[in-house]
Amino acid sequence: MSDPVPIVIYTREDCHLCEVAEETIHEVAASTGVPVDIDVVDVDTDRALAEEYGDRVPYVYVDGRPAFKFQVDPERLREKLDAAAD
Repeated sequence: MSDPVPIVIYTREDCHLCEVAEETIHEVAASTGVPVDIDVVDVDTDRALAEEYGDRVPYVYVDGRPAFKFQVDPERLREKLDAAAD
């Protein structure tokens, strides 16, 4: 079994797109069998993050690289998880 793929989701409270993005990540990870370690970061808890991301959430990093903004494409996520797990 490979190490979990780190995923960071920059989000904020009451963000429907953020909730959908996190659900999609969980579903895709479960369907691929690739373990993930998800870190959800509320940008509003840090002034610098709030300034950097503003309303551009969710913003998702997969394996340390920017991967998705606003929506997570399930097929592209599968490809990224498979690549990171190799």
